[in-house]
Formats: sequence, structure tokens, C-alpha cells
Amino acid sequence: MIKVSVMYPNTPGGRFDHDYYRDKHMPLVKARMGDACKSYTVDKGLAGGAPGAPATYVGMCHIFCDSIEAFQTGFGPHAKEIMADIPNYTDQSPVIQISEVVVG
Repeated sequence: MIKVSVMYPNTPGGRFDHDYYRDKHMPLVKARMGDACKSYTVDKGLAGGAPGAPATYVGMCHIFCDSIEAFQTGFGPHAKEIMADIPNYTDQSPVIQISEVVVG
């Protein structure tokens, strides 16, 4: 199992519409990826590790797939449409990481 993490840095003055991301963008991703997306989570940054520190990321999602190949097969054909939706909820550029799920 792999996890694709898409994380949006908490940049001062940046725009991020959590409602749109949760209610429209991520359901679009799931609908286009179909069974290649086993599940996904959506996170909203609240705070950093130190008391009073801001969250490192304002928002993020984690997409779970059987393999990198499954992710690429499910996401690739729809990448243009999915990426074109980003300006509807943010002006931030995401940081992306693909990880192997070791425990979960």
C-alpha cells in the first residue's frame, strides 16, 4: 500500500478554501481515480509542534493506493482536469510525497 501526500504550505497571506477542498476537489479526485484510490483523508492544519507555532501546512490530503503504478494509472489520465481545479481553492503550490505505508 502506498500513500500520496499532497500538502499545502501555510504561507502568510495565502488563500485556502477548506470547504471547497473537502466537498468538491477531493470527491472529484476520487471520482476520476475510481478503484485506484482505495481511500483518502483530508487534514486541516491547526498548529505547529511548539506552543503558539502556526501549522506547517494549511491543508493536506492523503490518497491510498495499492501501488505507485495504480496511482499513476488512476490519476494520470485525469491529471489535467484535477490540476485545473486547484485555483478554485488555493493560490498555494503543493508539496507532494509518495510513501510506502509500513503500519496502518
